[in-house]
Amino acid sequence: MTESMVIQLGQQAFTVTLVTGMPLLGVSLIVGVLVSVLQAATQIQEATLSFVPKVLAVGIAGALFGPWVINNLMVYTTNLLSSLPNYAH
Repeated sequence: MTESMVIQLGQQAFTVTLVTGMPLLGVSLIVGVLVSVLQAATQIQEATLSFVPKVLAVGIAGALFGPWVINNLMVYTTNLLSSLPNYAH
């Protein structure tokens, strides 16, 4: 296994991690900003007010994007396992 192969594997793993995590992180970020604006406008500073909507939104996003995330992970894993003989050199 050469250095370029290791770099390529790391790059692919990083890309898959970034792409599969983005939907949940994006939803959490958007809901967090909206709740923060609401809290600033009403001057209600309650910790659970920001936590509960984010948990619900991430749960819903997980249900919606779950099949897509699983499919991406399955494709990556299948490609990785099928290319293992190429890395044995």
